Amino acid sequence: MRTLVRTNHAFPTIFGNVMNDFFTPSALNQYGVPAVNIIESNNGFWLELAAPGLSKEDFKLHLENNVLTVSAQKEQKTEETTEKFTRKEFSFGKFQRSFTLPQSVNSADIQATYVNGILRVELPKKEETKPLQRLIEIA
Repeated sequence: MRTLVRTNHAFPTIFGNVMNDFFTPSALNQYGVPAVNIIESNNGFWLELAAPGLSKEDFKLHLENNVLTVSAQKEQKTEETTEKFTRKEFSFGKFQRSFTLPQSVNSADIQATYVNGILRVELPKKEETKPLQRLIEIA
């Protein structure tokens, strides 16, 4: 079986408004977490998460029992002090998405990059599960 299963662990009522401070509305799905594209080719799968405004250090990717969990957390603090008052503001946002990987994924070779607001996770297939391609001559 070669399907990826998405599991969403979002808490939209708690984090929904905070998430809009960190992600553009078009990049969020209805639960306040980044939208994900899943792409399959002969060599593997790719996950693309639209998460602008973060840095690669904000992300955590964890693989356990064939479940890949992608999470991010960002905290911002500002402080302004004048003679009459001190104003402190902080905001916090996080998300987590989990994906059950098919048995055909080579978990030892998973790689991730974050460029221009897109987290791209490469999930290569094992050699024995790649489709055999060859030219068949007609006799």
